[in-house]
Amino acid sequence: MIMSSLQRENQTEVKEFIILGFSEHLTRQNLLFVVFLSIYLVTLLGNLTLLTVMCIDSRLHKPMYFFLSNLAVLDICLSSSTLPKMLAIFLMDKAISFQACMTQLYLLMSFTSVEFFLLSVMAYDRYVAICNPLHYSVIMNMRVCIPLSAGCWALGFLDVLPHSVSIIYVSFCGHNVINHLFCDFHTMLKLSCSDTSTIKLLMLTLNLFLALGSILLILTSYAQIISAILKIQSVDGRWKAFSTCSSHLIVVSIYSGTVVFTYGRPKNKNTTQADKLFDALYNTLIPMVNPIIYSLRNKDVKAALMKGTQGRIIRLRNWNIM
Repeated sequence: MIMSSLQRENQTEVKEFIILGFSEHLTRQNLLFVVFLSIYLVTLLGNLTLLTVMCIDSRLHKPMYFFLSNLAVLDICLSSSTLPKMLAIFLMDKAISFQACMTQLYLLMSFTSVEFFLLSVMAYDRYVAICNPLHYSVIMNMRVCIPLSAGCWALGFLDVLPHSVSIIYVSFCGHNVINHLFCDFHTMLKLSCSDTSTIKLLMLTLNLFLALGSILLILTSYAQIISAILKIQSVDGRWKAFSTCSSHLIVVSIYSGTVVFTYGRPKNKNTTQADKLFDALYNTLIPMVNPIIYSLRNKDVKAALMKGTQGRIIRLRNWNIM
């Protein structure tokens, strides 16, 4: 992208941004800090617990849980890309450097893209498990799972790279007040005094490619899964088959619905308090509820958690006896 020398001068004027947060509710900053700190701690605890259980319990050393462990790592990364700075904003530390803002913007969009790709691969894994159970161990072995996982992370970071780099070179003409809780892409474009139509078109094209491709793969997988489940004669067999993918289906539904609503709804010229709140909850609550959904609806994970809890109780009793 070629810029005039005047544009480059204006660009260098912005050394840092000021993130307003919920500046209209100054009296509630402490309450907001406690709420979002609680969400962050629950997110870390839930996903780290899930990771630990899947690592130490040999029954969970399967492709399905390998992808689930990737999802847990991803949720930790996604929440950590925004929440620490959000907490600082509630404590009135509203300044963020230009470099830190661009880094947060890139990481936030990258982790969102990775999650789409990862959920698509997890849908394919469930398709193989239910529609080709006899060949599952051959098709979904670790020599396949590791490249698939690595591909999700690589594609996610590459998919958002073009428009992430492009926004670095736009001119902000001294406008550095971000009316949001973090460095949001659309909010950043509103600050620019450059022509951003090319960047918007680039983002729209890449996001459509990501969303439509992922959703198409997920829908195709679940169409085959539902067809296979309906062919099972016994009710218990149908329920058992459905239960193996119900957690993933719930997560996909929540994630896809919120992403479509977040990026598909009409954007107002001015960011409203409702926009800020929804975007904040979207980026913080989903990483928190994912491990809860998988823990409550997956019998293997629940059994592993119960086994770990009982083991700790026994060790504590033995320690007290000694």
